[in-house]
Amino acid sequence: MNYYLLHIETATKVCSVALSLNGNQVSIKEINSDLYVHGERLNLFIEDVLQEAKIEMQDLNAVSISSGPGSYTGLRIGISSVKGLCYGLGIPLISIPTLDSLYAVGREKHMGQSICIMLDARRMEVYSQIWSTNSSVMKQLSADVLDEGSYAEFDPFVCVGDGCEKMIEIWNSRSIHFDNSINPSAIGQIKLAFVKFLKNDFVNVADFVPNYLKEFQSTSKSK
Repeated sequence: MNYYLLHIETATKVCSVALSLNGNQVSIKEINSDLYVHGERLNLFIEDVLQEAKIEMQDLNAVSISSGPGSYTGLRIGISSVKGLCYGLGIPLISIPTLDSLYAVGREKHMGQSICIMLDARRMEVYSQIWSTNSSVMKQLSADVLDEGSYAEFDPFVCVGDGCEKMIEIWNSRSIHFDNSINPSAIGQIKLAFVKFLKNDFVNVADFVPNYLKEFQSTSKSK
């Protein structure tokens, strides 16, 4: 049987929509804009990926959403849209943590390396999580204020995400490779969402809220 899943990423300044069939990418539409154009582009992108695949809304079997942390406004827009789709079509909702999705993209390029996924919050604050070379989590998701010694116990690693740019100069003497070419994308949800779909691992549409992760903690310099 064929299963079409729609994937939506709005947690950052990237607005991204992908369509998959049985866990494989069918089409993708996305834009990375400092203007945060989610409200204007999201529904258009949904229409575009469906048209490219020559299917209708009624052919969708589930929707996945990047669930945060990230931009408050972006998350709200994405959640509101997917709830409307799920209610209207009577299909399940799949929640994919934003950093897990970005890690899935980063791992394809940096296989076998430790990867720090870091999203910009504000000033020197970031949302981050670190995976080891065997893809196990070394540092759980947290919201941190960074300095030159932050995460030193995890060196060396590859830093991916828009939060890394602010640390390039501050961490320039450490064994860290910065890759700012990888952005959040709905593509990162495809495999993760299909696994959850097959396991019936869904969230309650009515009760679901994004993970804003508003609390911040400071990370001290390595002693």
